[in-house]
Amino acid sequence: MSATEYDAELDTSGLFCPEPVMMLHNRIHDVEPGKVLRVTATDPSTTRDIPRFCQFLGHELVTHIEQGDQFVYFIRRGE
Repeated sequence: MSATEYDAELDTSGLFCPEPVMMLHNRIHDVEPGKVLRVTATDPSTTRDIPRFCQFLGHELVTHIEQGDQFVYFIRRGE
């Protein structure tokens, strides 16, 4: 895994579009601006949807890791 530090976590494994992004949209509000949320997903569409979510809403996609059928995102909440 990555040594990237994070402050909160969201596991959307087993869920399919649009559920992972909907859950991310709700969970990011629980994270303070500047803090990092780690999101785990198994839906390949998140590789497109999560970067767009971050770009559209002003959050920083710190890094994205693919491990087999698992996708891990580290998102720094914007202001």
